[in-house]
Amino acid sequence: MQLDGKIAIVTGGASGFGEGMVRRFVAEGAKVVIADINGEAAGPLARELGGAATAVRADVSRDADVAALAEAAMAVGGRIDILVNNAGVGHLPQPLDKLSEAEFDRLFAVNMKSVYLTARHVVPAMKAAGGGAILNIASTGGVAPRPNLAWYNASKGWMITATRAMAIELARHKVRVNAINPVAGDTPLLPTFMGTDTPESRVRIVSTIPLGRLSTPADIAAAAVFLCSDEASLITGVAMEVDGGRCL
Repeated sequence: MQLDGKIAIVTGGASGFGEGMVRRFVAEGAKVVIADINGEAAGPLARELGGAATAVRADVSRDADVAALAEAAMAVGGRIDILVNNAGVGHLPQPLDKLSEAEFDRLFAVNMKSVYLTARHVVPAMKAAGGGAILNIASTGGVAPRPNLAWYNASKGWMITATRAMAIELARHKVRVNAINPVAGDTPLLPTFMGTDTPESRVRIVSTIPLGRLSTPADIAAAAVFLCSDEASLITGVAMEVDGGRCL
């Protein structure tokens, strides 16, 4: 029960790494607001988890949606202890000069602007409460980029720098800000990075991971619980690789 009594928001919480964190946070005693643009997935997950979970349909790239999300979380327990910025999108592998402007704008809005918007609406509540924990889900791509994913890699590098900048500014308010850099995971986003999900493409990616497997939602959730718990009370500004050695 490392998160007993905590109020948490997990964006992109209805699938993949987000769903893994939602389930583990609830198991650790938290009340979780599942924020996802896919309300048809968030609703059933919240109902399955019972009174410990609340579903909110939100497009995290829209200010009005994020404002409503923060209000919904405050209504759960009068404060917000944990914010996980997990929602993200990728793009198909392609030369960096071929990505369309529309795709780039979507990448910017979901992977970067959303972190600004959640900070804008959640950080004031954390300051008022005297502390909190923010966790940004970045990527090994922000540390050791793969070819043909330039703008996705860049968005995650931005998130790592944002994590450190937020951490140093918010430390005096007792708000800790950390990140996790997952290696490619067995989630719905995986085919986006590979271009095509085949046994051969999976073997190719796994061959770059020294421990010999993809990450799982359970791997990321375990690290997230620690970084968001009081056990990590002296840890801030860290971007933790959960990558099976990929960045070594």
